[in-house]
Amino acid sequence: MKLKVSCPAKINTFLSVGPPGAGGYHPIRTHFQAVGLFDDLIVERSEKAELSCEGFELPVENTLSRTIRLLAEIYPIPLLGIHLVKRIPAESGLGGGSSDAAGLIRAIAFMLNLAVDQHLIDVASSVGKDVPFFLVGGRARGEGLGDKVSPLSDESAKWVLLTQPSEGVSSAAGYRRLDEVNRPFADFPADFWTLYNDFERVAPCVCGELAERLQIAGARGAGMTGSGSAVFGWFDDKESALKAEDRLKAEFPEHWTSVVPTLSREASMKLERLD
Repeated sequence: MKLKVSCPAKINTFLSVGPPGAGGYHPIRTHFQAVGLFDDLIVERSEKAELSCEGFELPVENTLSRTIRLLAEIYPIPLLGIHLVKRIPAESGLGGGSSDAAGLIRAIAFMLNLAVDQHLIDVASSVGKDVPFFLVGGRARGEGLGDKVSPLSDESAKWVLLTQPSEGVSSAAGYRRLDEVNRPFADFPADFWTLYNDFERVAPCVCGELAERLQIAGARGAGMTGSGSAVFGWFDDKESALKAEDRLKAEFPEHWTSVVPTLSREASMKLERLD
């Protein structure tokens, strides 16, 4: 059996971080939205375990190797050949590594005829805070340590301009800096598109500058996603987003950009057989 899983990026339109608990882990309140920028994961039964990556140099310890190790403690995982085509930039807050892990969980669940139940959600949560969301997709509310994900109904698609400066932000470093700042543990806003992110308090200055430039370029709203460093602006139509991208590229030619739609739940959960 050979499978292709499309692993989407996400943005956080709202992200509030509480103080760390006894175990050092931070509770969060967040709104997730999957967007149409994808890594591709090819998974097939193999005579030996292999993991390769195109477009990025995976560290020895990564979300895919961690996922396999944790799943193998519960299920009889066959030998797998895994090839990742990487398009979602690293240290961006767009959730690429988490999405890849969730894609692998979904592929293995398909191969073994497993339901995506609490056991798999627990594995996902152990791999990373954002991984459970990518087992749900679409729009969702996240709480707790990222393990409590409530799906929200789909809405009409919006267009999102993503941009990332050359300076990335590791999640661990972002949380350490945030712990040095006094802040409220903000509650959910009524409007999903009310933008708020605690990590903007400690983000590189260029992130705030990019958000301002996106709004000047016509974005209905703009802010940072995850712990950064990617910033997004949202638009009602693709043409407006593309015009803003052209303007941003002229001002910041060194920054990565991409114009993508928001995704429905179905569109964010693509899995197909290749054999």
